[in-house]
Amino acid sequence: MALRFTPTDREILRLALPNIVSNITIPLLGMADTAIAGRIGDDANIAALSVGTTIFSMIYWNCAFLRMGTGGITAQAYGAGRPGECANMLARSVWVAAVLALLLLAFQRPIGHASLALMQAGDHVNALAADYFFARVWAAPASVLLLSLQGWLIGMQDARTPMFIAILSNVVNVVFSLWFALGLGWGIAGVAWGTVVAQYTGLLVALVFLWVKYRGYLRLIDLRASLSLAPLVHFLTVNRDIFLRTLCVVTAYTFFTAASARFGDTILTTNAVLMQLFTLFSYLSDGFAYAGEALSGRFVGERNAEALRRFIGRLMGWSLVIAGLFIGAYALCWRQILAIFSPSPAIIATAGRYIVWIIAVPLVGAVPFMIDGIMIGATRTRILRNTVFYALALYLAVFYALAPWIGNDALWIAFLTFLFARGFFLYVCSGRLNVERIIGGSTAATGKFRRPAHRPFSRDFLRQLAEKVLWRAIS
Repeated sequence: MALRFTPTDREILRLALPNIVSNITIPLLGMADTAIAGRIGDDANIAALSVGTTIFSMIYWNCAFLRMGTGGITAQAYGAGRPGECANMLARSVWVAAVLALLLLAFQRPIGHASLALMQAGDHVNALAADYFFARVWAAPASVLLLSLQGWLIGMQDARTPMFIAILSNVVNVVFSLWFALGLGWGIAGVAWGTVVAQYTGLLVALVFLWVKYRGYLRLIDLRASLSLAPLVHFLTVNRDIFLRTLCVVTAYTFFTAASARFGDTILTTNAVLMQLFTLFSYLSDGFAYAGEALSGRFVGERNAEALRRFIGRLMGWSLVIAGLFIGAYALCWRQILAIFSPSPAIIATAGRYIVWIIAVPLVGAVPFMIDGIMIGATRTRILRNTVFYALALYLAVFYALAPWIGNDALWIAFLTFLFARGFFLYVCSGRLNVERIIGGSTAATGKFRRPAHRPFSRDFLRQLAEKVLWRAIS
């Protein structure tokens, strides 16, 4: 990336920075809820909160396809200058979110009991976690609908409104959780009910913003057209692929924790603390990936190959900036950063044996985040789905091949392989981020997957062969 700051950079930061702020509120809220739970009187409440929030994180993470699918398709319609389709996309996403929310409420008992059983907590912690789960589950309709609205707003190139909603919701969450849990004595369930109030507050505020800022679009909604079979099938197909992609990512992260437990409690705790550094990196990278979704979708909708090419170049440049910042920070200040998450000298000393892998994470992980955002915006969802399958398979193969020999180092090498493989496969299958292939293979025009025109092989035989094989697998 040239050092000169360009209008494209300004557009990227306009969308990235509000999303980064929104992401940062997530751990801050988690810290606040933990502090409240710790003051209820029973230390088991903290463990119960951890169990409950983990369950909901998994649920909503797997529902994130609503945000990503809605954002990509909306951005394409916005770029194509089709306000009616933008409006109908909002209605279509809300329909799907409403059905999903009702299913979560209808099946809350089996979902809750199965999830709690999988967590394998003690009886006391399990009972408290159940109180938390069956209270917070009533926030599901608001939470799922907010995912749809967030995706639509990002697709409309509006990142500030979701940021404001996130900040307001989190403030309300803290206030009401304090009141319910400590003021009214509702215990851990009070923390959950605080979240319920906060989510519905966020939904109400989002609806007010929609009416004030996008009234013209709302008036264009055609309920019959929003339920038309072809665009609905297209939306569901995109979301199906994103769901499967996200499920693989969740599986990779979950496996990391499960595999860590094989090496003992000390390694499990150390890896959990080290993964907090990956989480910090992902919050910043995700902000730029969201910008990738919005802008790539817009340029694909405009069929503006030159703008897309220029944007991809600048976004890749920002990925290098992010990687450099985090590599430098982790290399120089890893002890100080880890001390925030764990004051234990033993854990920090153990972490030092594996810190080289965390320092390498930004180097191999920054680019995959950006390409992921570009492909979501372009709705190249089959590539997203299939490449993560390959990356996950490679991840597991590397771990099981190396674990008997080098233990926990094998897990980190496998995780880095997973991150690198996602980026490599996405790069190859997109024709090395070829904008004609990205635009030509998008679903913006017809809602159908179209194979781009033939692109001659280059002189690099091995690269050409890999590209051909992967392309045929995906197509």
